[in-house]
Amino acid sequence: MRILKIATLLVFVIGVCSSSQLVHPAKGKGKVNGQSQSQTITEAPTGLDNTTNGFVDQATHDADRASFTTQEQITDGLGPVYDARSCGECHDNPTTGAGSQFVELHVGHFDGAKFIPPPGGDEIQLRAIDPAIQERVPPGNEVRAFRLALSLFGDGYVEAIASDTLVGISKSQPADMRGEVIQVPVLEAGGGVDVGRFGWKNISASLQTFSAVAYLIEEGITSPLLPTELTSLGRSVAAFDKVADPEDDGSDIASFTQFIRALKAPSRDATLAATPDARAGELIFNKIGCAICHVTSIVTAPPGATVNAGTFTVPPALGNKRIHPFGDFLLHNIGTGDGIVQTGPADTRNKIRTAPLWGLRARPQLMHDGLTFTVNGAILRHAGEATRVINEYRELNVNQKNKLLTFLDSL
Repeated sequence: MRILKIATLLVFVIGVCSSSQLVHPAKGKGKVNGQSQSQTITEAPTGLDNTTNGFVDQATHDADRASFTTQEQITDGLGPVYDARSCGECHDNPTTGAGSQFVELHVGHFDGAKFIPPPGGDEIQLRAIDPAIQERVPPGNEVRAFRLALSLFGDGYVEAIASDTLVGISKSQPADMRGEVIQVPVLEAGGGVDVGRFGWKNISASLQTFSAVAYLIEEGITSPLLPTELTSLGRSVAAFDKVADPEDDGSDIASFTQFIRALKAPSRDATLAATPDARAGELIFNKIGCAICHVTSIVTAPPGATVNAGTFTVPPALGNKRIHPFGDFLLHNIGTGDGIVQTGPADTRNKIRTAPLWGLRARPQLMHDGLTFTVNGAILRHAGEATRVINEYRELNVNQKNKLLTFLDSL
């Protein structure tokens, strides 16, 4: 799902730049909401399949998947400007909830000091229910960027990471590679904010907010959290909109959110991962510094902790789980930035969230724009904050590079 005609949809709060690498150090016992808690850490269940991670039962997960893949019609409120007819249309490779080759188009103008989106927001809707309101890139918007649809597998665990853990990862990173933390609105919390972690620009902290934004931006469906219809480049579409707002009473958003929270973390290719070359490649990955940003392991907050500005209590199915995202969920400038500012401050214009590498083997197109087609090519596109790591990669011999690539192919 994608995210935002930003300025017109959310009031945003500029976040803090912080830093670090590694995880929530849950050991022994602690207290959550005043209650003593056992803090046994277990591995999150993995798999790129259609089975629940335990957040809900399988029958509920199957029903939520049906909602996620339902094709919306004009009579349901589709559009009038939109990108897809269902959530599953963008998230389906290799199964429902994963990423795909679907891309968003984001545009704007940079005047040398600030980014200026066109009327109606930076995302150009690729479809419309009538040609009279079809959006096109307006003249003077020379900043243009594609965004590849992200996988949602494991995102329930990502939501359950304590914000302090992400801040700690940022703080532990070297100053020249320090990921930026931004605070973003949690719609269900009224004026509350939390650390952004979803989308290429980290514009959402909560999966409920993420779902509401995506339902509006991608399908044109309004909801109680976002009850105002999109425009067509700032022009009203009221004459084409025949369904009263909000078009969803909130039940679809609840179902989408629940479905995503119940997705497992992506699994690895166990056979390939067990090979000597892949094991050696992982050591090289860590040695040359890839894991500074592509963090190997993170532990979620304990059950009973609250996240999303206090609106969601971490359940046992998601709490104290060790995940292996190979990502830090922070914003970095690695020389591939798209020039777009959304909910972050001006300095995020050329920053992109670190791409988590879990599930990498299921992606035929790489990087945020989908314009890279080999893992080696993706590595070599890194610059900026990643320069010294990529220089280390360039210094590897062919055998070492092949082992590193074998490791990455196992993810």
